[in-house]
Amino acid sequence: MNVFDFFLLFITKEFNMRTKMKLSVLTIFMVLTILSCKSGSSDTNKNEPVTVHKKTESVPVGLNIGNKAPDLEYNSPDGTPLKLSSLKGKIVLIDFWAAWCPPCRIENPNIVSTYHKYKEQKFKNGNGFTVYSVSLDQNKAQWLDAIEKDGLEWEYHVSDLRGWQSVPAAMYQVRSIPSNWLIDGDGIIIATNLRSEALGMALEGLK
Repeated sequence: MNVFDFFLLFITKEFNMRTKMKLSVLTIFMVLTILSCKSGSSDTNKNEPVTVHKKTESVPVGLNIGNKAPDLEYNSPDGTPLKLSSLKGKIVLIDFWAAWCPPCRIENPNIVSTYHKYKEQKFKNGNGFTVYSVSLDQNKAQWLDAIEKDGLEWEYHVSDLRGWQSVPAAMYQVRSIPSNWLIDGDGIIIATNLRSEALGMALEGLK
């Protein structure tokens, strides 16, 4: 074997060794890459966001639109306690009035006609319409007489018969009458001090 042949054999062996080393390195790299991808996939699954169902915050009690109306429970003319919250599911007009109040008596026919028109209607957030009447009377006989004469046919009439010292009137910060609040089926205030055609228009907007 001459020098040239020996040199050629050496180069060939060196080339084969380096090629094998490169292939080995490449193989290791590919294996690590595959393992890395699998590990990454596992981490991704572990880090997927978890849906948290938060409880709806309770609506604050208050007298403004969007508030939950303060609950009331006072006696009817026959002494039966009538609770405002017992009307849940209906659209309710909380109406503060008195037999001795001329503007109240003038407004009553409008409330009566609206009651008859909408008492069995279905609304977006309420089934039917009624009135929760709170009287600021002191004289029970005059109160009952006004209910009869004005045809206030709904059953929810209450009063503590304390006139302007009325506890429910104080709760609602009533400074003049008639005053009213319209609440939806969940007891949320949706309008205040509706007079004449405004009451009917408000109810139409809820259908």
